[in-house]
Amino acid sequence: MRRIQWATRGDAPWWAFALEAWRRTKTHALRRLERIELARQRARQARLAPEFQRLSDGALLGYFRARRGPAPLPGLVSAPHAYARLFPREAEELRITAQKIADEHRWPLLGFGSVQWGREIDWRRCPLSKTSWPLLFHADFELVRGDGSDVRVLWELNRLGHLLKLACAWSVSPNERWSEECWRQITSWRAANPVGYGPNWACAMEVALRAVNLLAVFELLRRSPSMTVERLKMMLALFDEHGAHIRRNLEFSYLATSNHYLADLVGLLWLGLLLPELSAARDWRDLALRELRAELDKQILDDGADDESSTGYHRFVLEMLLYTLLLCRANRIDLGERYEAKLRAMLGYVRAYLRPDGRAPLVGDTDGGQFLPFLDREADDHAYLLAIGAVAFDAPDLKTSDETPVELFWTGGEEAVARFRSLPLSSPPASAAFPDAGIYIQRARDRYLLFNATRTGLNGRGSHAHNDALSIEVAACGRVFVRDPGSYVYGADLDARHMFRSTAFHSTIQVDDEEQNETDRLTPFAIGDQARPRVLRWDAGPDADHVIAEHYGYGRLSQPITHRRAVFFDKRRLFWLIEDALLGTGTHRFKIVFHFDAGLTVEPLDHAAVEARDHRREASLLVVPLDLRQTPEIEARWTSRHYGERRASQAVVWTHAAAAPLVLSWALVPVCAATDRRAAEELIERLHQDRFSVLMEPGARDLSPIE
Repeated sequence: MRRIQWATRGDAPWWAFALEAWRRTKTHALRRLERIELARQRARQARLAPEFQRLSDGALLGYFRARRGPAPLPGLVSAPHAYARLFPREAEELRITAQKIADEHRWPLLGFGSVQWGREIDWRRCPLSKTSWPLLFHADFELVRGDGSDVRVLWELNRLGHLLKLACAWSVSPNERWSEECWRQITSWRAANPVGYGPNWACAMEVALRAVNLLAVFELLRRSPSMTVERLKMMLALFDEHGAHIRRNLEFSYLATSNHYLADLVGLLWLGLLLPELSAARDWRDLALRELRAELDKQILDDGADDESSTGYHRFVLEMLLYTLLLCRANRIDLGERYEAKLRAMLGYVRAYLRPDGRAPLVGDTDGGQFLPFLDREADDHAYLLAIGAVAFDAPDLKTSDETPVELFWTGGEEAVARFRSLPLSSPPASAAFPDAGIYIQRARDRYLLFNATRTGLNGRGSHAHNDALSIEVAACGRVFVRDPGSYVYGADLDARHMFRSTAFHSTIQVDDEEQNETDRLTPFAIGDQARPRVLRWDAGPDADHVIAEHYGYGRLSQPITHRRAVFFDKRRLFWLIEDALLGTGTHRFKIVFHFDAGLTVEPLDHAAVEARDHRREASLLVVPLDLRQTPEIEARWTSRHYGERRASQAVVWTHAAAAPLVLSWALVPVCAATDRRAAEELIERLHQDRFSVLMEPGARDLSPIE
């Protein structure tokens, strides 16, 4: 029954469930045929178009060495010396990275740091649990095993992004040891992962991302002396296997499609466009182009946000779609005005949600995934995409820094770098609302607050949302104070997975120890859609910003509670006033949580207030309750900025048993210098004496939404 409940959650119409049942029945039948076909084709050569089947081995090699089209990303064919000239420090770092990959089999893996993989890389061994995955048929895997292994980490290794860096290093400073190591690892990988068998074929998205990385490696190395007939045939067969597998196992659903299906389509488009010599290439390309345009309307909201309630997956999807736009432009394929308008809106969303420190708030899940990882980026590093977008759309308003990211060279070449450096810097962004996404940003000078009123996403069937309704993230004085905790890991630790997405780990209110949306520790990628936040008011002006929203996640209690939160930002005195109304009946246990960033010292003050202090900056944030007088608990927490990485942090928790309806208020006052402290204390004293409401009078029950 529990599985049926999860399967039928969301807002899909009845006929979508009927179509999905038919699709899954058909897929199950086709799996049986796929097993038979895979047994026959393991040693099959690539299926080439007829005109290429007639070429001799030598002629085929000569053709691929000399061919001038189709066009890859411009940077992959730029003069190598240009990179070293434009990015001398990064070129040296790339050389050192290549040496470690080739000589030591050592490279970074997500947030786990540098990993040494041994003399012979075991492509099916989880680096966390040290357990190996068997060579089962790809559809037979249970991907969450509960033994400490994490298939997401294994997949990161098998995306082969490190080979992209090795091939880039060879193109900048040709060293045949590096190209030979690329071929050796690809040969080793193919031998250990026969098509359709093992965990590295269990997800079509992973197959697509690996295929795109290998396409870039192939483009960089196809003219190298180490390219032989045998290696060419191996690569063509590998690409054909990858494309055919994606086509057979598209992650489509009539109920909801996600970043997985987008990645499948992008993989097919890149394979079909860059390898027209394969007989199936045109079908892959045409299918991908048709479906990709339709998926953008389904998955990208009108205000530019990816519909998975996750800034981490927004970056991943934007990267895929932006690089694909550049590839299509290079080959004179028009993706249409709608595609470009959606991308422009996605970039605007990133521009708006970046904090003053240039980093992204990690709303919802993030697994650190990248598309064509020319440089490994932490999960909260999103700004580099704005530089690429600024050039792609000739949009100076997207240029937030004079720092030129290396991705701009590899995706656009020397011309893109020159164009970016000629653009003027944009002005700091203003407060902004994204009502479709449910994200509201309040800004003035270096003060920043993100208000989260996101839903589960994907019509209530999202898998990457957290229980974070009406939570906040606050930055001031050059650093983050109140922070979303991030994700940490998925399958490696189900308890940690459950904890990091829980209500108690977010800066909101928990009622009677219940979750806002239903979750299940053993179902780490399912979440209910009970909260359904609704924004009642948003005003942004020169002197103040004001947002009010409520959610209904506690409506399933025996005595239901609606949580309504208002956040008022005084832009002149640079402080926030928060009011929480707990509307309903009965006596309840309310937990009010503020989750602080790592590296802060959190200490109690007089009148039940707390101070989160950054001693290095001599800056702090004062959190002052205006109604409660009880001393809060300071509890140990964790904060993660990258997948697999976590840092000790703290949260302040007021636990208050009281009858509803109830209104509680808080002042958040940044203190950026010792000279500001007296003014902050006077402000707090005035707030205690002259209470004013930004939400409602205590006991009021109704507030009509504005038009």
